[in-house]
Amino acid sequence: MGKSWKAAGKTENAQKKGMLFTKLAREISVSAKMGGPDPSLNARLRMAVEAAKKVSCPNDTIDRAIKKGAGLLDDGKIIEELTYEGYGPHGVGVIVECQTDNKHRTAPEMRSAFKKHGGTLGETNSVAWMFARVGEIEATKAGAFDLDEEAIEAGADDVLKNDDGSCQFFCAVENLDSVGKALVGRGWKITGSSPSFKATNITDINEAQTKEVEEFLNALDDLDDTSKVFATI
Repeated sequence: MGKSWKAAGKTENAQKKGMLFTKLAREISVSAKMGGPDPSLNARLRMAVEAAKKVSCPNDTIDRAIKKGAGLLDDGKIIEELTYEGYGPHGVGVIVECQTDNKHRTAPEMRSAFKKHGGTLGETNSVAWMFARVGEIEATKAGAFDLDEEAIEAGADDVLKNDDGSCQFFCAVENLDSVGKALVGRGWKITGSSPSFKATNITDINEAQTKEVEEFLNALDDLDDTSKVFATI
């Protein structure tokens, strides 16, 4: 998640470049590794598989990713989750979550992307102070409803509505499960649920600067190993 900055057509562009299935497979593998290979018992895996099927990811790719994550398929590659922090153009704070089978490739690519767009890749906790660690749930619901009331009744601390009609609910990380169950009980369909970062110190930039920052964020998102990108805009 963390997608509010993304331009329209982002998913389609990624798919045309042949990266989308790779990123989805990595998320499936990581999910299976962390919570087991059974989607009915592993919510993160279930949502990862649903996301993959939504964009017609081949079943054999999904099955292979699950087996790989569960340790049933040894191809010699281990997927790691890494986090990078830094400042983008105009002082915008950026956190990038990556899933990679080669961290020696990921770090130079990340450093190059920041430098190319006038940013600076920092050390751990260099911009973390600009964000709050939260639980984030992406969900959809048909019909009319009061969004703020839905958030309050489910126990969420905040909620945002995305341009595509979906909503992002924020809560304490330890409350992800309870808030998710409450939303389902109120008729919501959960499409994503995970620990996340929410910007608490928004960087003040104008429209032209925002365009430059979005180009930078899209460049980060286009990197093969990038999973999620968060920014203070």
